[in-house]
Amino acid sequence: MITVVGIGPGDTNLLINEAKQALNTAEIVYGSTRQLQEITELTTATPMLLPKKLADLKNIRHQNKNVIILASGDPLLYGIGNWALANFSEDVRIVPGISAIQMMFHRIQLPMNDCFITSSHGKKPNFDFLLQHEKVAMVTDTIIGPYEIAAEILQRGLKKILFIGENLSSKEERIHKLKPEQVAKKYDMNVVVIVDEG
Repeated sequence: MITVVGIGPGDTNLLINEAKQALNTAEIVYGSTRQLQEITELTTATPMLLPKKLADLKNIRHQNKNVIILASGDPLLYGIGNWALANFSEDVRIVPGISAIQMMFHRIQLPMNDCFITSSHGKKPNFDFLLQHEKVAMVTDTIIGPYEIAAEILQRGLKKILFIGENLSSKEERIHKLKPEQVAKKYDMNVVVIVDEG
């Protein structure tokens, strides 16, 4: 059995008990360098770096060990859980985590109801479609981040406000509320919430 564990946005105090129990009994844990560093106090399992190609993980189902794959945030919200379900089907268990998007909405005290959720990881979003929504949450990457989103808003002459959450749940956490023309070119790891102005 392979367990995909959502470790939330970074602070291990935010892990649910089921995630802590899974880590406590794991024999092997796969994750990124950052993810493995975050959970070192919670497990004695052998840490393994995720391979660059996820397809190289397919052989782990034959290891006959209690294997965990770490997922930032929630595994099923633009996370590795989707890949695991597609490739391991009945051999996988998913343990939820608090997503960065959830945390961001709580930080800015805004209901998530009626929000369109998307990601810019590895793709260019359809901004004509996205910006028709009154409320959008986006997991960003280094190619399409807050600055590029703001440029798309300005190009269309729309009145929007961007909430940018950097390094959520860490000591370096910063929350910004900006008009598109105020958005800087670079931010640390972030989530963006876009709402209509007014």
